[in-house]
Amino acid sequence: MKKMILDVDTGVDDALAIAYAVGQSDVELLGITTTFGVAPVEYSYRNTKSVLGSLNKDVPVYKGSKEPLKRERVHDGKIHGNDGIGETLGYVEESETITKDAVDFIIEQTKKYKSDLIIVTTGPLTNLARAIDKEPQIMKYVGRIVTMGGAVASPGNVNKFAEANISVDPDAADFVFKSRLPITLVGLDVTRKTLLNKDNVKEWERIGTSSAKFFAAFTQFYLDAYKKIHPTLKGCALHDPLAVGIALYPELVRTIPMHIEVDLSEEVLGRTVENTNLEDTEPNTLVCLQVDSKRFTEDFFNKVNNILSV
Repeated sequence: MKKMILDVDTGVDDALAIAYAVGQSDVELLGITTTFGVAPVEYSYRNTKSVLGSLNKDVPVYKGSKEPLKRERVHDGKIHGNDGIGETLGYVEESETITKDAVDFIIEQTKKYKSDLIIVTTGPLTNLARAIDKEPQIMKYVGRIVTMGGAVASPGNVNKFAEANISVDPDAADFVFKSRLPITLVGLDVTRKTLLNKDNVKEWERIGTSSAKFFAAFTQFYLDAYKKIHPTLKGCALHDPLAVGIALYPELVRTIPMHIEVDLSEEVLGRTVENTNLEDTEPNTLVCLQVDSKRFTEDFFNKVNNILSV
C-alpha cells in the first residue's frame, strides 16, 4: 500500500487530483495539506474539505502557508474563479481553529514513513520549502516528491517562460530544487498532452449524483476559461491529476535527469531552466518529457467516474 500526502491549493484541477487519488485501491492517502495559490489558503482548505465531503471520504486536511516566502500573493480568479473552484462555493470566512500546521504534518509523516512516503505537490512549493527549512535532516529521508510545476521544454502559462505553481512562489521552488531531494517534475511539457473535454463533463452530468453534478459545475467553469485563454486546445489540461498518476505509475512517462534551477530575475521570474554551464553540476530532478496520455486518461476517467457514481 503506497503512502501519500497531497499538498494542494485546491483549485479545479487539484479537486480532480483529489478524486483520482481517493479513487485508488492501493493508496493510503495519509492527509492533504493546503496552501495559498489560486485562492487564499482559507479557500484552499475549505475547498479541499468540500471536495472530500462530496465524495464521502474522510481524509485529514491541514492548513498551511498563507503567503509566499518573500513576495506578495496575487489572485486573479480568471481560471479557477474567485473562490478557487469555479464559483461554486462562494465566500469563506476564517473561523476554524487549526491544531496542526501542514508543515508539521509533512515533517511528522516523513519521520514516520521515510522512504515509503510519496509527497505529491500540485500548488506552490511553499509548504514543502518550509518543511525542508525546519527539519532538513528529516526531510532528506522522503521517498519521492512528485511536483506539478514548471515548463522546461515548452512555453509557460503565466508568461512565455514560467508556469503558475512555480511563479507564485519562485523563491520556495528555488529552495526546494536546491535541497537535492528526489524530485520528479511534472510540467507543462507533459500535462498539456492530457486533456479533459466537454464530453467528459456531460458524462458527469449524466451520472447525476450530487458529487458528479458538483464536479461537472466547477469543471465546466474551468473549460470555459480555457476556451478563452487557449482557444486552440480541445479541452483543459489535467495538470494536477497527472502528477498523481505519475506518482502511482512512474512508467507513464519518460524522464530525463537534469539540474533544474528557478530563474529569479524579474524579466523571466519563475522560469524552470536546466543549468548546463557548471561541469560539476549533477542532476537534481527527473523531468517528464513524454507521457502515455491515452493510458493515463483512460485510468483517470475510469477511477473518477467510478467514485462519482457512488
